[in-house]
Amino acid sequence: MLIAFNKPYGVLCQFTDRSVPPRRTLAEFGLPPGVYPAGRLDFDSEGLLLLTDDGALAHRLTDPRHKQPKTYWVQVEGTPDPAQLDALRTGVTLNDGPTLPAEAWAIDAPALWPRDPPVRFRKTVPDAWLALVLREGRNRQVRRMTAAVGLPTLRLVRVAIGAQRLGELPPGTWRVMDAAG
Repeated sequence: MLIAFNKPYGVLCQFTDRSVPPRRTLAEFGLPPGVYPAGRLDFDSEGLLLLTDDGALAHRLTDPRHKQPKTYWVQVEGTPDPAQLDALRTGVTLNDGPTLPAEAWAIDAPALWPRDPPVRFRKTVPDAWLALVLREGRNRQVRRMTAAVGLPTLRLVRVAIGAQRLGELPPGTWRVMDAAG
């Protein structure tokens, strides 16, 4: 079984949390028993999270050797210039080494659900949206890459993993997917 879940902002990609006070987890969303996340999405990121009860499928989706493309829509602080986009496209050197090249381009603000809490708005600081496609999955990689080129991330939404797409799935809801796409 393959489940597409639209993970809301402020939810952990696990079913339990031992923090005090506990944070929101996947347990509150009525997911089928026996599924577990195939990969992760940060607590402060939103969008497509795949869950499965099939270990081989989870491995195909998450193993770096398979280089599944992951597509993100990223709201950044600032207005990207060609040099910043080129830097993302050629790879950025982070504290854990250079990244693989990413696909990166500016997009119009997508029609998304409101985020709770909303992204802070500042009249004097412009923001823009980018689409980024990565083929690796380091910890907080999108945020670190955009910051490295001078475009701090304000909002991060994953919209696709390989052939699997988020589509119109509302936050906090899930659907069973065809593992082929």
